[in-house]
Amino acid sequence: MATVKIKWRPSAIDGKAGTIYYQIIHNRVVRQLKTDYKIFDEERNDVLRMIVTTNTGNRRMLLLRSIQERIDWDVKRLNLIIERFDKTVRSYTADDIISAFTNQSQDLSFFNFMQGVIIQLKVLNRYRTAENYITALNSFIRFRDNEDLLLSELDSDLMMRYEAYLVGRCVAKNTISFYMRILRAVYNRAVEQELTERRNPFKHVYTGVDKTVKRAISFAAIKRIKELDLLLSPALDFSRDMFLFSFYTRGMSFVDMAYLKKTDLKNGVITYRRRKTGQLLSIKWERCMQEIIAKYENENTYRHIPNGNPFLLPILKPPFDNNRKSMYRCVLQQINKALKTIAKLAKLDVPLTMYVARHSWASVAKSKNIPISIISDGLGHDSETTTQIYLASLDTTIVDRANRLILKGL
Repeated sequence: MATVKIKWRPSAIDGKAGTIYYQIIHNRVVRQLKTDYKIFDEERNDVLRMIVTTNTGNRRMLLLRSIQERIDWDVKRLNLIIERFDKTVRSYTADDIISAFTNQSQDLSFFNFMQGVIIQLKVLNRYRTAENYITALNSFIRFRDNEDLLLSELDSDLMMRYEAYLVGRCVAKNTISFYMRILRAVYNRAVEQELTERRNPFKHVYTGVDKTVKRAISFAAIKRIKELDLLLSPALDFSRDMFLFSFYTRGMSFVDMAYLKKTDLKNGVITYRRRKTGQLLSIKWERCMQEIIAKYENENTYRHIPNGNPFLLPILKPPFDNNRKSMYRCVLQQINKALKTIAKLAKLDVPLTMYVARHSWASVAKSKNIPISIISDGLGHDSETTTQIYLASLDTTIVDRANRLILKGL
């Protein structure tokens, strides 16, 4: 089987960036595949052959991250070509691999184009959206059995087969619609860029949203959770605090909680930008929020580290390196597991998760006759949600008064 290696060739001119290329080896024949990715010597790791992003400015770091994403995708494509050749071609050469790879690039395949969209989302720090796109792309790749296709080959018959494929695997109707809407957004972007003609390939598949059981609990249930005696179980106590903090902060998502910085809290107001939509939100700081922060202040100080932990909550902990994403996901998984136990202790018959806090804040706000417009603004919904009917953002002081009204009874 052929192998692919990532190589770096230094520039012949001192001070200039070197070029990354791929080495294709098959039957002891070595071929090189050039790229236009250029990095400096200090930006690579000789052992892991991975780009490193230490001691670089933000703009350069984003560029390097984009290059790394493209390299990962290129290598994946090359390996998929090799796998296909191993299955279907009796004899092939390293030159055949390079030729197939080059032809894919020239013909603007759907996988390649969508991967480019994902890279762009990551460069714009829209990681949650990028993750959703990755999930949809991986599902479509599995349906295609790793076989790429041209943008021009995307038609209604193919999408109906994909829908049938998902139904046959008992994928929920809303999940199918979720995948279809993401693929449609990518396809529409290709049409806007005049890379393919509009053929409405999604006109015969479901792209709506079914009503689902609301993931919300009552105000009385929130109080029962708050009043549980969990002093003898620090893990449950911490999970309860994170759940309540989300509720206190108008249903703040866990990823936004994880990345809150101490510097985001100024003059009694916490200001943050939603990682999902990029929307800037401000929340008046209340006593119940401060009580949770104070509870973990000593744990979250890290005096042996210069400037300590920059994050407000003890979710992301030093050393950070490049594993923040995996760290917060691991903590989220542990919290959601603990919340299942908390739900039993509070005699709740719902699968309690961090996301329930967000739904519950909206539900409790509605039960207190707070206008839908204020609830929507409090949740930070973007223009793609049901809050499209509201044309202007509301004064955050109105939302803060609404939040105080909710928290007053706890």
